[in-house]
Amino acid sequence: MANILLTGGRAPATLDLARSFHRNGHRVFLAESLPGSLTAASNATYASFIVPPPRQQPVAFVESLADVIRQQRIDLLVPTCEEIFYVAMGREKLAGLCTVFVEPIERLRLLHDKWRFIQTAQAMGLPVPETLRIESEADLCAAFARWPRLVLKPVYSRFASRTLILPPPSIPFASLNVNPASPWVAQKYLAGQPICTYSIAHAGRLTAHTAYRSLFTAGQGATIHFQHIEHPASLAWVRRIVEAFDFTGQIAFDFIESLSQSEGASEKLWAIECNPRATSGIHLLTAAPRFPDAFFDERLDCLFPAAQPAPMLGAAMLLYGLPAALKKRALDEWWTAFRTGRDVIVQREDARPAVAQWSSLLRFVARAWRNGITPLEASTLDIEWNGET
Repeated sequence: MANILLTGGRAPATLDLARSFHRNGHRVFLAESLPGSLTAASNATYASFIVPPPRQQPVAFVESLADVIRQQRIDLLVPTCEEIFYVAMGREKLAGLCTVFVEPIERLRLLHDKWRFIQTAQAMGLPVPETLRIESEADLCAAFARWPRLVLKPVYSRFASRTLILPPPSIPFASLNVNPASPWVAQKYLAGQPICTYSIAHAGRLTAHTAYRSLFTAGQGATIHFQHIEHPASLAWVRRIVEAFDFTGQIAFDFIESLSQSEGASEKLWAIECNPRATSGIHLLTAAPRFPDAFFDERLDCLFPAAQPAPMLGAAMLLYGLPAALKKRALDEWWTAFRTGRDVIVQREDARPAVAQWSSLLRFVARAWRNGITPLEASTLDIEWNGET
């Protein structure tokens, strides 16, 4: 049995991970800057600690983690959400106290920065979309001159909350809030099917992996219903970059799988961005009996999802999936997915997170109203990382 400290307890992914560790006999502790989180409410959590917000107080956040690690004799620290970047910034201090399942910050920056990730993958000969860095109005005009159909997004963003797909060339530059200190990227638009992956790696070797399609999402980017697919091309792509980086930790990629008309029926896979942290893809793996071993055993044969009903976020399927299905006239597809899916939050033997999700939602709505942002953006207001040093 190990003492495991998780951060990012507001995320359903963290709740699911805590339950998986708990089922396998480990003692789970939580450090979270937001009171009343999903994971704090779970029976799987042995003890929960409120820590300073990492975005606003990064030094105090790391110091608080160090205190918890010492006091609770933590063996393994696993960050999950964007607080991972602040953990990485304090990695040298924390790694002297326990195993920290995260790469150094400069390595994470190469992967998380959407411009640097594209450059890195391109230098390795891996297929990525044609991409330009946007720092000025002239850069934006050049991008539209090159590709009339394109995608715009900040170098640092999450949930695709600010991503603009096929914007008109007349889009006001001032509305983007682009400058050299806050650059964006423009990518040639690729028609095709989005595919996401989530993996765990030790020293460049995968110990767990899944690929899935995003059929139902909250907004443009956050998947809320999950179905594993066998996808050798994305698995090979992930293995290439994980091996090249000798990567240890959690890592996820977003791909577009397109059908090239000029090449008949041949398919092309393009990686569009990387999240070097946990994502909701973890829900497909937590039911595997040996999944927790993927964090400990670097010799473990790569685990893939066990046969199971498709995991889903039930509340999000109602709040986001249902209106989208009605708009697209895909109610039958939504109902089948909702009826046959397994809610990752609602569990009879661990009922309190099902209640906590609604109080958390109200808290995010209130925070969103105060700050003039969406509830999804409000959920990361105190943990998001935008390249700070």
